[in-house]
Amino acid sequence: MDLQAERIGSRIRQLRRARGLTLVQLAVSADLSHPFLSQLERGRARPSMTSLEKIARALGSSQLELMAAAEDDAADQSDIVVVHADQGTRGPYGDGEGRLLVHGRRRFHPMEFRGSNQVPGEFYEHEGDEFLHVVSGVVIVDFDGRESSVLRAGDSVYFAGGIRHRWHAAEPGGYRLFVVKEKPESR
Repeated sequence: MDLQAERIGSRIRQLRRARGLTLVQLAVSADLSHPFLSQLERGRARPSMTSLEKIARALGSSQLELMAAAEDDAADQSDIVVVHADQGTRGPYGDGEGRLLVHGRRRFHPMEFRGSNQVPGEFYEHEGDEFLHVVSGVVIVDFDGRESSVLRAGDSVYFAGGIRHRWHAAEPGGYRLFVVKEKPESR
C-alpha cells in the first residue's frame, strides 16, 4: 500500500468520525460514491485534487490540511518545531496557496496564505475558530449575512467556528495573510 495514501485516508476517517458522519453522509456531502470513500479511507485509492477538494469542503477542512496529514504522521513530534522560510507543506487553500508554518500533529494550523483573487469565491465554513492577520495588501473579508470588513496591512480579525466566510483582494496586486486555524478535534 501507498503510505501517503494510507495517511491521507486515515485523516479523512478521523475527521469524518470527529464530525459524527457516516461514510454515506460524507459521500452525499462531497458528491462522491461511498465505495470510493471507503477505499480512500483504507489507503487503497488516491484522490484526485478535485475529489480531495470536495472531501475537504464537506469536512470543513482544506486540501492543504488533508495533504499535510500524510506528513504529520511521519513528522517529528518534539515540543519545539522550527520551520524555515523555504520549508513547510505548500498547496491549494481556498482561492490561493497556503504554506503550513508547523509540522506534526498540533492543536492549530498556523499558515502563510497568498492570494490575488479579486472576485469573491464560495463561502467556507468549519468548526474551528480562525484568526487572520494581513501582512500585505488590502483584503475584504465577507461573513455570510453580516457586514464585511476591509482589512489593510497590520489589521486582523478573529471569528468563531461555524461562521460562513470568504476573502478576496480589494485591489490588484494580491495579498498575503498570516492565518491560524484551530483544529476542532483539539477542543
